Amino acid sequence: MLQNLFKSLGRENPVQIKEKYNIPSELKLNIRLTKKGYFVLTSPELPGLITQAHNTKELLDMFNDAVLTYFDVPKNEANIIFNNINIEGHGSISYEKELQTA
Repeated sequence: MLQNLFKSLGRENPVQIKEKYNIPSELKLNIRLTKKGYFVLTSPELPGLITQAHNTKELLDMFNDAVLTYFDVPKNEANIIFNNINIEGHGSISYEKELQTA
């Protein structure tokens, strides 16, 4: 059923995208807040990956876009592969009422 929903949206299932493009199911991230109030995200596991955002929802969007770009995933195949970012000891950032993507 979930597979049909993704197909109807013109997107593949995020789990299948991760497998197809060898995207890790978990990534270590570094997130810092700049003096100007931007969140800056990098990953020691993906050299050169960097993105920034004004708020946490935008950070999740930008993180997904950065990872998809890093792994050369065409825009017509996926736009979300991670639906949350867990921050050790501080909770998580996630899409509310969005599909779970594993």
